[in-house]
Amino acid sequence: MALTSKISRYDRRWPALFLGEKARIAEGFQAELIHIHHVGSTAVPGLAAKPEIDVLIEVSEHRDESARNDFMHTLGYVRGSDLSEGHHFYRRDVGGVRTHKVHVCVSGHPQIERMLRFRDLLRRDPAIRQQYQDLKLQLEASNREGIGEYLAKKAPFIDALMRSN
Repeated sequence: MALTSKISRYDRRWPALFLGEKARIAEGFQAELIHIHHVGSTAVPGLAAKPEIDVLIEVSEHRDESARNDFMHTLGYVRGSDLSEGHHFYRRDVGGVRTHKVHVCVSGHPQIERMLRFRDLLRRDPAIRQQYQDLKLQLEASNREGIGEYLAKKAPFIDALMRSN
């Protein structure tokens, strides 16, 4: 089973794609919006990644989720299952290919700090960045069960790294 998309070399257009999406999304969050961050592998210069722009939206609270879901739907997003309490997830596919993932977390949610810390660690440490890239490519090559398997097998590396840094 394939991943949501194939891992590719770093693309210098990814930061601009994030900025474009940030502008489109921001208007739908209005008063609850605290910050919109570019996270995930596409936010790390030089790192191979699935070409899916990861967006982390920090909000003061989850207000009127129905209106937010409707707004995100107008942008082509589908609401996925909550990843944890206070951590909402949206995905956008174009032509059957995943292009964007949006995480919406209430300020103070532990995933905010974790995503930003992991991104920043990969940005500043070339050796760790290379280890992570090698792992991702190996997992993609050996994957049989799809994205769930890929994420589960990446988790121990990420967890160990976060504990030690």
